[in-house]
Amino acid sequence: MSEPQQSKISADELCDRFTHVRETTCALVAPLAIEDFCIQPMDDASPPKWHLAHTTWFFETFVLKPWLSDYKAHHPLFEYLFNSYYNGVGRPFPRPQRGHLSRPTVDEVMAYRSSVQREIIQLLTVCGDDEELRRRIELGIHHEQQHQELILTDLKYNFGHNPLFPEYGGKITADVPVKAPGFVGFAGGVVPIGANAEGFVFDNELPAHEVLIPPFEFADRLVSNGEFLEFVLDGGYQKPHLWLSEGWSIVETQGWNKPLYWHERDGHWFEYRLDGLSPLNLDLPVVHVSAHEAFAFAQWCDCRLPTEFEFETVLRSHSEHHEDTFLNEERFHPAGYVSGGVMQQLRGVVWQWTASSYSPYPGYRPLPGTLGEYNGKFMSSQLVLRGGSCVTPRSHYRDTYRNFFYPPDRWQFSGIRLARDVLQSNR
Repeated sequence: MSEPQQSKISADELCDRFTHVRETTCALVAPLAIEDFCIQPMDDASPPKWHLAHTTWFFETFVLKPWLSDYKAHHPLFEYLFNSYYNGVGRPFPRPQRGHLSRPTVDEVMAYRSSVQREIIQLLTVCGDDEELRRRIELGIHHEQQHQELILTDLKYNFGHNPLFPEYGGKITADVPVKAPGFVGFAGGVVPIGANAEGFVFDNELPAHEVLIPPFEFADRLVSNGEFLEFVLDGGYQKPHLWLSEGWSIVETQGWNKPLYWHERDGHWFEYRLDGLSPLNLDLPVVHVSAHEAFAFAQWCDCRLPTEFEFETVLRSHSEHHEDTFLNEERFHPAGYVSGGVMQQLRGVVWQWTASSYSPYPGYRPLPGTLGEYNGKFMSSQLVLRGGSCVTPRSHYRDTYRNFFYPPDRWQFSGIRLARDVLQSNR
């Protein structure tokens, strides 16, 4: 059975990490105009102001209130306004209405952040030897790093649906031309899956166990824009036999005919990136595709998507990082092919869809109490993604990390890696 993860970090180190992560979040919103902070472009995306407040609410609710008996909430209604889905805490403010909140102001939210941050640092100074306190704060740090990704993905949905296509920023480079795709064989067998006890992990990465997988072949790089464009031009969105039933229904009802941020103008293709609307770079990885689009493309290629167990096996056997961009590089767009290395674009480029349902590992136990709602309650109707993306903080990522989204979701930085059965490849 999995046990609550123990913190291996000292109080001083934790204080430094906490401060750095909080500063990084503020740096991500620094380029925004005040008008940008309140926009909620769709129900699944939240305004930047809400992310700033919610991550602060997390520390206030799960650290300050339990540890400080005389703690007075910064505002009595913030627990309602900035609760996301923790029903054990109380009824949350309706998610689709987060963009309706012109108050509290951005200044008031930033004051809230500063106040709670001071309290957390003071608490660590006094009670830093408390193992559970350090574990809670470390969880809150990783929670905030998840929201750093969400700030950028949600902001991109806002900017990417504005006819002005505003620029946020990013150091996007041309990279070298993509090489012809290839596949690397893996023997399979009984393989280790899941995290060990070293360092922080989420409860859904536990417990470590073994899985039997057949031999398989794994694509040596991500699917490129150029390859996905061939699928589009070949009528891939008009061929129902390529699609899962739910996916085809969405294609018909929502009119999907290309990835989320692609635009066709007079026979020329463009892509909205966080550095603005740009000509479609055929050598860069395709991104912002749903699992349904990934399944259809794999079917079109006579391939399939990998399982999460195959993906983790490849990660374990290829520890070298040839791209390793992550959020820290401030590219804010997936990196292209680079020279060298057998396996390309495994980590820190795009979250890569797998064919695996987001289910508990054998012996899984959620965190005790209300924090058990963090991951376990979402183990239904979702698929696992692996590998991290260009907006994932490097220190937040692990090769055992299990991200999860619903198959129609495509506003995340999600892309495609192909796999094949060995028998299929030898036909």
